[in-house]
Amino acid sequence: MPTPSDTLTPKKAALKAWLFDQALPLWWKTGADRVHGGVHEKLGQDGQPTHDNRRTRVAARQVYAYALARRMGYQGETDAMIRQGLDWLSGPAATRDGLVYAVLSPEGQVIKADFDFYDHAFALLAYASAFHVDPQNKDLERKALIIRERLLSTYKHPVRGFEESNPRSLPLKTNPHMHMFEASLAWIEAGGDQTWRTIAAEIAELCLDKFLHPQTGALREYFDGDWNPLEGEAGRIIEPGHQFEWAWLLIRWARLSGDTRFIAPARRLVEIAETYGTDPERNVAIFELWDDFSPKDEKARLWSQTERMKAYVALLSLSTSPREQAHLNDRLSAAIDGLNLFLDTPVPGLYLDRLTPDGQLVDEPAPASTLYHIICAIDEVLRA
Repeated sequence: MPTPSDTLTPKKAALKAWLFDQALPLWWKTGADRVHGGVHEKLGQDGQPTHDNRRTRVAARQVYAYALARRMGYQGETDAMIRQGLDWLSGPAATRDGLVYAVLSPEGQVIKADFDFYDHAFALLAYASAFHVDPQNKDLERKALIIRERLLSTYKHPVRGFEESNPRSLPLKTNPHMHMFEASLAWIEAGGDQTWRTIAAEIAELCLDKFLHPQTGALREYFDGDWNPLEGEAGRIIEPGHQFEWAWLLIRWARLSGDTRFIAPARRLVEIAETYGTDPERNVAIFELWDDFSPKDEKARLWSQTERMKAYVALLSLSTSPREQAHLNDRLSAAIDGLNLFLDTPVPGLYLDRLTPDGQLVDEPAPASTLYHIICAIDEVLRA
């Protein structure tokens, strides 16, 4: 009878082959814009670029993806894509004061100039990822510190966390904080200074104190200016994918900080997302729940499946008994199967992004931004 690890071995090999042999070559060869710079926002299912406006976070995510590929031992082109993304961040996407614009045209004209906390979190992640593979390049750290100091001086919340804009706009959101947390952890792991640890610790505490529902342990998304959940429907929204993602980050922080208080809340987040936010018929994490754990939006997005994988890898790192390990390996194997539903495309290396409630995959262009989720999940699984 095969063991759980025997079952996972061929699935790991298949994921690595898809990533190394198909996805990474395609997204460099076709996904990078050799004419205008940067990266294309999407590739059609025919493998050809679309002409969509470009979110700055996409170039940042591709820097992350190819820097991680290099660390994973990928022998194809990585450095050129890293440069392609960084040149966009410090070129057309850069403001005069070292921040980044949110959206540009393919030709580099600014479409959305408003400050976006989410995009700056990803710019910081990009610089951390590039610095991790090129630690002699102090210019990467310098550019990240300019962004960080501006966030701390201009966009800091008066109590904890960060504002969405200055002057203030509401609601405050957990999602940008999640990626600021992720970027801070990346800088800690890349050898950054103590301030990254201070920021990470503050966001982790904010999550325990405010983001998590005090009775159920579920992660909420939208808050007023004092970190109280919004009144009405917006304050009741729960995203299973984010439950999984925060669990992975909190366990990662517990390991870095040595603070075990974050482990039980992380376990509870996974329990909620798997029990109430995963459809056993389609074997996918769905998009949204209400805070009573009833379904709100039963479509499934690809990215949520990758976060499910990462969460189970994180729990495996804590497991202490063969029985628990077998159970978690079984859940991880199911999560991999859920992701694979989205990877079956006519052009190898592409993917589909949405699955309808009745189980139909939506035929639409593949967003470049999703490669960030996929490569991170595959890296976690390969190291599990």
